[in-house]
Amino acid sequence: MLYYNVQQQRLFSHKTMTQIKTQASIETNVLREFTPARHRHRGCISAALRKAEVACKEQGIRLTALRRRVFELVWASHEPVKAYDILQVLQRDQPRAAPPTVYRALDFLQLQGLVHKIESLNAYVGCGAPGHPESGVFLICRSCAEIAELDDPALNSMIVKLAAQLDFATEDKVMEIKGYCARCSGRG
Repeated sequence: MLYYNVQQQRLFSHKTMTQIKTQASIETNVLREFTPARHRHRGCISAALRKAEVACKEQGIRLTALRRRVFELVWASHEPVKAYDILQVLQRDQPRAAPPTVYRALDFLQLQGLVHKIESLNAYVGCGAPGHPESGVFLICRSCAEIAELDDPALNSMIVKLAAQLDFATEDKVMEIKGYCARCSGRG
């Protein structure tokens, strides 16, 4: 089997690739993990909200009450949430809330790097590193629908270079990979 090494941008055999990995670790940042079996989600939500408030303050923008509420609803679980599900909850407090209200708030949150849209599910998840540029890899569990978020600068660089070889200018470098988390596959 051959492997493509993103650092050296070459194909290698399994044996050579193992040697390369031991010589230099590939720098991948886990921005959002799958939820561990014992998890205190309230702390997770409040930490995300603090990070969002800091990110907005640093950028000189307002996290209005509505945007804040939509952000909290996105972070209400680790599963992706659809805009109309957010709208249903929002209408309990604000009966006149309409779809454009939610979509505008989601667009703002996405533009600020506070939430991500998972295109294949047409749903949203909170960003594991608010304000981080949208160039992540999302691991989506087919069973429990939880999502982990990774950032790998070498992989992003490789995609841009390979696209350039095809005279293609990249805009979004988001990958969605479906499979099974350790808990759902019986490994966790």
